[in-house]
Amino acid sequence: MNILTSLCVFVGSAILLTGGHAHARDRLLIVGSSTVYPFATAVAETFGKAGMKHPIVESTGTGGGFELFCKGIGPSTPDISNASRRMKPSELETCTANGVTPVEVKIGYDGIVLANSKQGPKFSLTIEQIFQALSENIEVDGGLVRNAYLSWSDVDPDLPSEKIEVLGPPPTSGTRDAFEELVLEVGCSSSKDLYGKLCTDIRRDGLFVEAGENDDLIVGALEANPVAVGIFGYSFLIQNAARIQSAAVNGVEPSFENIVSGEYPVSRSLYFYIKKEHVGVIPGLEDYVSAFLEEAAWGDSGYLAEEGLIPLAPADRAAQASAARSLTALQF
Repeated sequence: MNILTSLCVFVGSAILLTGGHAHARDRLLIVGSSTVYPFATAVAETFGKAGMKHPIVESTGTGGGFELFCKGIGPSTPDISNASRRMKPSELETCTANGVTPVEVKIGYDGIVLANSKQGPKFSLTIEQIFQALSENIEVDGGLVRNAYLSWSDVDPDLPSEKIEVLGPPPTSGTRDAFEELVLEVGCSSSKDLYGKLCTDIRRDGLFVEAGENDDLIVGALEANPVAVGIFGYSFLIQNAARIQSAAVNGVEPSFENIVSGEYPVSRSLYFYIKKEHVGVIPGLEDYVSAFLEEAAWGDSGYLAEEGLIPLAPADRAAQASAARSLTALQF
């Protein structure tokens, strides 16, 4: 594409977005991951205090956010999509087909925790035990049968003799995607030939409940039922440390240090994606990204670390900030 063509595409995008600036939004629209939501909200509040229009931040789940983000360009579509997993190639194809160029920014790390009320038993689980408790099927005598375990002690006699009740994210959530990859697939690995594609099938008999994208509601439900276990991001554990307790996984507690070191086995990268076509058109987009990438925000001692974000290493932050400022398009 030559310079003249590129200029025509940008101007055409601006006209489509603004209708001569008459119908452009005057504030940012940010959607996506419930895990990244607290971090995006914290930056939005700081951004608003600096005199800019306060961005609209919505928790739609990672998959739901990408669906909205990739629909096209224009003021009715989001400017940024938060994500608790990386955008899939199929999602990038949808974006590209609809004229959307995503710019990927990795912002840090997060752990996926299993937690329950401090009034309930303290759990210490292995990945294999979690898989056995939540899988739709279990192996018996070399074959697969429907999971009939009702209590944690059915899975392992050393576990509490409490009913298995787990509140977790729906399929549209990046947390669910990461949980399937980091827990269910790993727990299934020794019997992969037997399970095949069934490794990530979660039981549907009511003992696992899809609790939606609002992690605050899960925390409230755990307080009401101390033996229930919830699955959500580490940041929500930090924010509710007076009310809930984490389960150790493979003998390792989810802590800032253990997630950074990789010792805690259920951790993942977090991202946000910028719609390149909206840069310079929707007011405040570049300023918001700059505010997020300030050391006072995402740095080692930044206010997002206090919210539970596990920062990238300094060299990685510099590389991500450079890619963001140069609007480097996502490629696989």
